[in-house]
Amino acid sequence: MTENLIEIKGLTKDYGDGKGIFDVNFELRRGEILGFVGANGAGKTTTIRSIMGFIKPDKGKVTVFNKDSWMESEKTKPYIGYVPGEIAFPDLGSGTEFLKSQAEFLNMKSMDCANYITEKLQLDPRANLKRMSKGMKQKTAVVAALMSNPEILILDEPTTGLDPLMRVAFLDLLLEEKKRGKTILISSHLYEELEKIADRVALIDRGQILAVTDMKEITERETAEFKIEFNDRKDYEKFAGHGYNVIRNQQEYLQYTVSIKKTDIQALFKDLKSYNVKFISEVKYTLEKHFNEIIKNKEIKNVQ
Repeated sequence: MTENLIEIKGLTKDYGDGKGIFDVNFELRRGEILGFVGANGAGKTTTIRSIMGFIKPDKGKVTVFNKDSWMESEKTKPYIGYVPGEIAFPDLGSGTEFLKSQAEFLNMKSMDCANYITEKLQLDPRANLKRMSKGMKQKTAVVAALMSNPEILILDEPTTGLDPLMRVAFLDLLLEEKKRGKTILISSHLYEELEKIADRVALIDRGQILAVTDMKEITERETAEFKIEFNDRKDYEKFAGHGYNVIRNQQEYLQYTVSIKKTDIQALFKDLKSYNVKFISEVKYTLEKHFNEIIKNKEIKNVQ
């Protein structure tokens, strides 16, 4: 049975006017990457700050290695490398000075790990901290979080300010950390990032966890969707007689979107050989689409 390094049970922090987090429940399993998504103000940062022991919950609790993150924060923090959503550095001259001060604070004997991450992210830490760009500050914070080799990484929107190439390098770095046995929680508003690296993804909306989805539900679905457009109306009307599961019908474009089992894809293409097809394309089922459907279904239930 997989060990839970972090457990969140009934976590509530009510700021009034519907703001905050309410009865949040999920766990972070050893060796996994758990993505955390939600709109701005949905409760991601409040949840993360509760894990870090910065916020006292109104109800419920968070445990890290079976220690209460609020009551025993001095015991839980050494396990965690943390990149906050809002980065604020101390009044030091350069990134190098900051990283060295962090190393001294953490009783690190070697800067080899810090140097490796610095090189991986193409960071020059000699730059003045106050004059660093958003991306350079983000990289410096990532180095500080990872360089002491903590067992858990808690990352709040860590790719903000990074250019596309650096985002790829950073995600590769996280996959390396996972291979080394690290356990990672990463919040992001970029679904594509989480699709590449996450084992599971938790969706928070208006302070409530709506779903925790295993990425295999997205990548290993038994069904596929195809959009088919015909060149003439006769073929468009005739195709309906095959009885495929039509999930969208756009008559003005002579277009169907059908959902079929992946084992039936060859049969679909065989049936289409006798038709004058303008185009056919697969509609990819994404994590974003999956969560949008969950949010939409919740809104429909609330209206009813």
